[in-house]
Amino acid sequence: MAKIAHEPVKRAMSRIRELSADEEARRLAFVRERALLDEVSQLNEARQEGEQIRAEKTASNLIEINALTDEQIAQATGLTQEEVTQLRAEQQG
Repeated sequence: MAKIAHEPVKRAMSRIRELSADEEARRLAFVRERALLDEVSQLNEARQEGEQIRAEKTASNLIEINALTDEQIAQATGLTQEEVTQLRAEQQG
């Protein structure tokens, strides 16, 4: 590896070597990484849930105005035709 002359990079590399040698620091880094991955996963799930709720609300609004078929509403919202049919049944029942 080429000799690194930039002082901040040297310090960072030295710190990485120190932390890599410390078992507790490695364990904490692993735990921190897992927590970050879990957070990303939870945020993605929440985003998907929000998109589903928004699609259902849009479908409900389209069902209310009764201007489109269930198939057209499904295409417009990304819901399945079965989901739209179920929403229509819930609104009428």
